[in-house]
Amino acid sequence: MITTEKFEKIKTAFEQLRNPEKAKQMSAYMRNQFKNFGIRTPERRASYKILLLEEKKAKCIDWLFLDTCWMEEEREFQYFVTDYLATMQKYLNFDDIPRIERYVRSKQWWDTIDALDMVIGKIGLKDFRVNSLMLEWSTDNDFWVRRIAIDHQLCRKEQTNTELLEKIIVNNFGSHEFFINKAIGWSLRDYSKANPEWVRKFIERHKDNMAPLSIKEASKYI
Repeated sequence: MITTEKFEKIKTAFEQLRNPEKAKQMSAYMRNQFKNFGIRTPERRASYKILLLEEKKAKCIDWLFLDTCWMEEEREFQYFVTDYLATMQKYLNFDDIPRIERYVRSKQWWDTIDALDMVIGKIGLKDFRVNSLMLEWSTDNDFWVRRIAIDHQLCRKEQTNTELLEKIIVNNFGSHEFFINKAIGWSLRDYSKANPEWVRKFIERHKDNMAPLSIKEASKYI
């Protein structure tokens, strides 16, 4: 199926599932930054399940298709892109990150950012060049990019690179941005499930420089 056919197929599916009342609620939840069709997550994912299965069989990422979807106003299109990338994760590599970075730096909010950090993080498990890139991103002027760096190791458990995690977090001390301090706490809280002692010692070392929110979140399981 060619790019234009795929786009028209998904657009038609979304339009058929449009729910104006739910759309208002969803837009309000996102502080009215984005338009919505008003489609609940299960129904949305069901609408393109077959399409994603076909893409997976093709074993080739259609970046033109993704770029076309990303540019659409309705938030469901951006959710589709993140679901597509997650489905095609095994076909992504380090050289694809510049393409993904375009999504990271546009239409930004926690929903897409938190989906993309997992995609980039999994590339990092295959290619250690991601470590240096995330260290670079941890000092970026864009706090959403920094949030990606902070949280890209979520769910790695024993595979977490603690030296990298500490450097990235320290680079973000002193921030007054809620989404940064929350991310710091989340990254530490998540790792505490695998190594509570390391997180406990981290907090002891850095508590004078950590935001109260970060300490609160990091301490939840220790």
